[in-house]
Amino acid sequence: MRLFPKKLLITCLILMLPLFMIGQQDFQGKAYYQTKTTMDLDNWGRGQMSEQQKKQIMERMKSFLEKQYILTFSQSESLYKEDEKLEAPGAGGGRGFGMMGSFTGGSQYKNVKEKQMLQEQEFFGKQFLIKDSLPDLEWEMGTETKQIGQYTCFKATAVKKVDEFDWSSMRRRDRDKDDAEKKKDSSDTADAKSDNPMDEIEVPKEIIVTAWYTPQIPVNNGPGEYWGLPGLILEINADRTTMLCTKIVLNPDEKDDIKKPSKGKEVTRKEYNDIVKQKMEEMREMYGGRRGGGRGR
Repeated sequence: MRLFPKKLLITCLILMLPLFMIGQQDFQGKAYYQTKTTMDLDNWGRGQMSEQQKKQIMERMKSFLEKQYILTFSQSESLYKEDEKLEAPGAGGGRGFGMMGSFTGGSQYKNVKEKQMLQEQEFFGKQFLIKDSLPDLEWEMGTETKQIGQYTCFKATAVKKVDEFDWSSMRRRDRDKDDAEKKKDSSDTADAKSDNPMDEIEVPKEIIVTAWYTPQIPVNNGPGEYWGLPGLILEINADRTTMLCTKIVLNPDEKDDIKKPSKGKEVTRKEYNDIVKQKMEEMREMYGGRRGGGRGR
């Protein structure tokens, strides 16, 4: 059983008193989030990129790194989807970032009572519906507070396992570290470079997540896959990604249906990751074949 600090519990109860109306069956709210992911380009291109080149790349990747989402939520269900806006001609990631675009999901449905999550995902022109259980993070509750808009928020932290294809945590592999480890291993005699460009990328196995939630909106929900706190999560800091709530509307005049996504072939997260791996292997063979053909001419 998870224990809460006494001071935190008393404060939460006081803040929640005016909002027990949220328990009504037809309650609904909307939270608008702005998300931003930073990238460290210093290690890319073998550290030889100029500041101008870095600036151009970041500008091209802005549509992937900065997004706006809407979380429509009730007491037990929610739908989290991108607030898509038309881009100016020539804007966006362009063809060079097609792979990264494939890791960006569509609508995400959560049912916190049933601990169920459904995620629409398009990958190389094919539509999938990923069905999974909600990740149950072990939140460590704190007493530190800060104000986000008109809401008093409390801090909570957790260690989260990272999905191997979470593009927001992808980074260039530290080859200097790898080489040092290889030298320690006398059984490793191979020194050949891989033909797979994805071998230059790594994803950390775990990251520390910091959440700021408000008991003034006592729903067990938040942006993306995050949930499990005694109040709506208004801010998430996870590795290099920040999700910040910029606007909240409680009980809007026009309510939206929170429907489960149904488009695409239903797969588990593991099945979907296996499909991605298979596609990566196909691309590796194509990439390697082209390099080999060029050398044989």
